Amino acid sequence: MLAPDGDHQANSVIRSRLLAYTLALSLSLNLGVLGAVGYHTLGSGGATGSDEAFSGFVSYLGLSDAQQQHWREAEAEFLAQFEPRSAEIRERRDRLIRAIFADHPDRAVIENERDRIAGLQDAQQRLVIEQLLRERELLDAGQRERLVRLLLEQRPGSAGFEQLHRD
Repeated sequence: MLAPDGDHQANSVIRSRLLAYTLALSLSLNLGVLGAVGYHTLGSGGATGSDEAFSGFVSYLGLSDAQQQHWREAEAEFLAQFEPRSAEIRERRDRLIRAIFADHPDRAVIENERDRIAGLQDAQQRLVIEQLLRERELLDAGQRERLVRLLLEQRPGSAGFEQLHRD
């Protein structure tokens, strides 16, 4: 049987692991959305050779010239909001990880960072949903079905985090 101090240490370890898993779950919920956004970024000018990538995307969806123009305009506005928030989420995630594994973890700091990340992720999800609704309006039924298939093929989950705990 563990001494009372041992119980406290065991509970602390369990809480730390639970917090890490909660963080991973929270981050994994956004990976599917971020995967879809990543594909949109690739298709909208966010990567080298993006005209070719967008061309493939246009072909896949069968976008008309007018649809392409509206798509690019909507994506530019979307990415102008999405990218800075993503950068802040990454920064706060790094701070959270450092706070969790500090020599003397401060639970108030950990909770504050977790709370800020959750708020930013919620805002990101709302932004993505609004963008997908705008894109939906640009597409005909066949194009929407192709986009749905593409989005459903995006694998949700935190593959990197899961792999660390499976090995």
